Amino acid sequence: MSDGAKLTRGDIRGHLVTQTTPMIIGVAAMMSVGLIDAYFIGQLGSAELAAIALIFPISIALSSLGIGVMVGINSVVSRSLGAGDNENAASRGNIGIAFALMVGIVMAAILLALLDPLFTLMQADDKLMPIIRAYMIPFAMGFPLIMVMMGINGVMRGQGEARKTSYVSICYAVANWILDPILITGALGFEGFGIAGAAYATNIGWAIALVLALFLLKGTALPFNPSAIKRDQIAPAIKALSSVAGPAGFSNAINPIGLSVLTALVATQGQDAVAGFGAAGRIQSFAIVPLLALSGAIGSIVGQNWGANQFDRARQAMRWAAGFSVVYGLFVAVVLVAASGWFAQLFSDNPAVIDEFSRYLAIAAWGYAGFGLLIVSNGALNSVGKAGWALAQSCFRVFLVMMPVAWLLRPTWGSDAIYSAELAANVVGGAVALVLVLRILGQRHSSDKA
Repeated sequence: MSDGAKLTRGDIRGHLVTQTTPMIIGVAAMMSVGLIDAYFIGQLGSAELAAIALIFPISIALSSLGIGVMVGINSVVSRSLGAGDNENAASRGNIGIAFALMVGIVMAAILLALLDPLFTLMQADDKLMPIIRAYMIPFAMGFPLIMVMMGINGVMRGQGEARKTSYVSICYAVANWILDPILITGALGFEGFGIAGAAYATNIGWAIALVLALFLLKGTALPFNPSAIKRDQIAPAIKALSSVAGPAGFSNAINPIGLSVLTALVATQGQDAVAGFGAAGRIQSFAIVPLLALSGAIGSIVGQNWGANQFDRARQAMRWAAGFSVVYGLFVAVVLVAASGWFAQLFSDNPAVIDEFSRYLAIAAWGYAGFGLLIVSNGALNSVGKAGWALAQSCFRVFLVMMPVAWLLRPTWGSDAIYSAELAANVVGGAVALVLVLRILGQRHSSDKA
């Protein structure tokens, strides 16, 4: 057990609090960017708001690939530290950052090549396509920055440096808060770039945050140092990273892919339905921030303890995390349903948009507890090298529950069918995920170590 494996000692509940709290702040800051974007884009008109609703699941799906890389790095670094192998942790962390950059460049090229066919498949009409292109082209150009940032965060998370990752997220968010009103709608005599301004603000924010991240990483036990990479370790490290990052990336991307399908189905109900559904999705993303933060925190805690053969501590962390997911998920559902009309008016004064917004929350919000169980379970499974199981349960949730329910009910229920499909997927998916993760963490196989 190395000195860097600080999460293998002390109270598990204390570690959950100290690792999750900074991440809540960091994730909230990140999610606030989406809300600020939606607010200022909403000032441009309902067409722009509908366009960003179609863009949102695609951008999240792409970012999910970055999260997969981050989770892979977190997994191999935390388990190496737990096993007392600092040299291996340093090598794999640095290889992971380089790997993230390469993935970012490849994905940016693919996105630019497939931009029009992708959004045509999502039912974007001729009026929305120019608006979508104006945002997505600069977004794609800046995507490698996002991936490198995810790679650095993976190294810091694996060491239990949740506070430093939150500083990076806050830096990115503050840059966007300042730049959004200037670059989107204009200020101080500047006219703004419209929806493209949101993408410009995102790229500039990532560039600033990346500089800070490199500085903060330098102060950890595993700084960015290409000389720590040993040639004979590159292939095994990439194999270890890919075994987690690949399934984890697809697992994280499947949820937005499902959201993309739901958005396309909602689009058949009209532009107002898409606008209301998309705006409500932004509120949802912000409301579940503590669950997202917990799903990130659980990985380093379970990973370090699993690497140190402290299996009871790993299971204890998962049980506490599951309990919090249920309690918080139900609490936030009550709040959102009660205040849905007020939230809707923050984004639009169109009665049809407000109605769709409120109906979505009235149905879908009751599944947030189940969604919390799903993502926290996935975080734990990824950290112990069981990313394939996390991918399988995410596929089950989307392809065997969400899509069939939406497709079967849509002819008679309209947009309510889509919202009900999300509810069913989260409730069933969360229950299955909890049973699966507790069973897997109940096994003690030495082969699970890095």
